Amino acid sequence: MLRSWKPRPMTLGAMRDEPRTATRAPWQRLKVSRPPGYRDRGACGRRRGMVRGRARPGERSRPVCAAPRAGGFFPTPRSVMLTNQTVVFAGGGTGGHLFPGIAVAEALRAAHADIKPLFLCTTREIDRLILEPTGLAFMEQPIVPPQRSIGGLLRFWRSWRGTREMVKRMLDERRPAVVVGLGGYAAGVAVKLAAERRIPTAIINPDVIPGRANRYLMRHVAKVFCQFPQTSRYVSAGYGAKLVVTGCPIRRELRHLPERSVAAAALGLESHLLTLVITGASQGAQTVNEAMLAVLPRLKLQGWQVLHLAGRDHAAAVSREYHRLGIGARVIDFTPRMEQVWAVADLAVCRAGASTCAELTACGVPAILMPYPYHRDMHQRANALALAEAGAAIHVEDMKDAQRNAAALHPLLESLLRDAGRREAMAKAARAMGHPDAADRVAEALGSLA
Repeated sequence: MLRSWKPRPMTLGAMRDEPRTATRAPWQRLKVSRPPGYRDRGACGRRRGMVRGRARPGERSRPVCAAPRAGGFFPTPRSVMLTNQTVVFAGGGTGGHLFPGIAVAEALRAAHADIKPLFLCTTREIDRLILEPTGLAFMEQPIVPPQRSIGGLLRFWRSWRGTREMVKRMLDERRPAVVVGLGGYAAGVAVKLAAERRIPTAIINPDVIPGRANRYLMRHVAKVFCQFPQTSRYVSAGYGAKLVVTGCPIRRELRHLPERSVAAAALGLESHLLTLVITGASQGAQTVNEAMLAVLPRLKLQGWQVLHLAGRDHAAAVSREYHRLGIGARVIDFTPRMEQVWAVADLAVCRAGASTCAELTACGVPAILMPYPYHRDMHQRANALALAEAGAAIHVEDMKDAQRNAAALHPLLESLLRDAGRREAMAKAARAMGHPDAADRVAEALGSLA
């Protein structure tokens, strides 16, 4: 505990030798927030509601909010840092960005009943479909992804300004304990504004190769939570000390899968049949859909059933094609209950997004990974190679052509569908890579930051 502050008697020596220290208020000495309404002479003419903190030698001063944090002017003991506080998770646009944040939010609420998680997501429908069933509070940011065209850049600039004003109001009103970036264009505004207000910040970087947003935000955050140790190869030396390998957070339900018979009944499947799962993640993957529709008629599927998560925009067309081919596949567009999917999965063909890789390894599902081929940095390829090097998956390049992809997949699927021993060896290697406790580890680290 800090000693209560008492004014010292002023002497001529003190006034002459240390005039600044002798007259500084306690909040100035401790470098914590000033009390409401406090103004100094240097604050005149600056932005309303903002004051300047004194910089250390050699540093530029940075703006901090004048309003104190909950609990008074002085630091709160670590054991109650997160009690009755808002924790903001910024990001969205895909399930891969949202699912790790949801997992951490659930872990925080399990440890601190008064925690109020708030998600700053995008206006994409997938965000609402994922977040609404969880019961977690969320706000839709009007920001749109940047594009290279002049019109696209102008739209991004206008949406960025509106998002900035919305996030500023939220931060000033709620004073969150910590702000966590989940990656992507929807994370940048909140993390940067929080850092300017000296609100503790962190980012979750589940891919081997950090994306552009995370690379930019690393300078503004205290911690970068990673899934793969290989990430250190792609980070500037100055930020290496911020990396913490925790694994990618997954939801609590994925740590304790339901019984196979229960999950099969919920998905409309037969529990006694082996299940081939095909998924392109939360939005589906057209080239994966086309490749599997081209290769499945060539395979002998005796004893197997197919569960195909085709994506909201493709499910109807994929279902019609299965009907035309005479293959009795179960086609769904999307499900937030991935624990049911992995509980019945004996083999998967899927993309190599970070959340997908985390779920495969935590649940011990052998997989053929077809990384998304259009990213400039090819980060899904790096994820797939990390699993392939460990023997947990097989990496197949997506050649963007259904027949060429089918030719590459055919011998692999034909072998794996028949070879239970190889599938079990891959499943064992996957489980050895998994971090099922990643959400708890990240939640604990966030508590120490606040």
